[in-house]
Amino acid sequence: MIRVIIADDHPVVRQGIKRILEEEVDVQVVAEAASGQELLQQIDGTACDVLVLDINMPGRDGLDTLAYLRRAHPKLPVLILSVYPEDQFGPRVLKSGAAGYMNKEAAPDQLVQAIRKVCAGGKYISPALAEKIAGDLAADKELPPHERLSDREYQVMRMIASGKTVSQIARELCLSEKTISTHRARILEKMEMKTNAQLTYYAIHKDLVNP
Repeated sequence: MIRVIIADDHPVVRQGIKRILEEEVDVQVVAEAASGQELLQQIDGTACDVLVLDINMPGRDGLDTLAYLRRAHPKLPVLILSVYPEDQFGPRVLKSGAAGYMNKEAAPDQLVQAIRKVCAGGKYISPALAEKIAGDLAADKELPPHERLSDREYQVMRMIASGKTVSQIARELCLSEKTISTHRARILEKMEMKTNAQLTYYAIHKDLVNP
């Protein structure tokens, strides 16, 4: 039996995933979480084989949660399931240690296939993401500006682009305002921009945040 934990802040999405997995005789949902913090409170006391994790969650988001899990539970396969396009987040989360990345528009049987594959120790890469990675390697092109950022800088950039202030970001990430301001300065420098407005326009144009 493959034991699965689902972490997504939308109850409807969690219920939808549960219904898909309940039809499989070899898969069991053992826990749910609506935020990264709730997930981390549960995961130490819940035996599981695969974690299905959303990126865009309140407080500790999926990228931050993934980074923690790579340190605390390095053998746990994490399958990222997100509304964001595969070419925007797929390569980054795979580099960060995820076992796979799927768009939420994927067919139910793809989700089941992905869970079984990562549970067996494999990597799940959709055809669209595989084509993106192969295309990038073949073209040997320069990385887009947001790919120059570290995971923490990328997280802060998305929060800034979503309209959050330095103090709000500091509160949510449990960091000082000075640290967030330093991240912001580095983000602007790496992306060769000068204002939050430029960051916001870029992030929306690239589908890195919801407008």
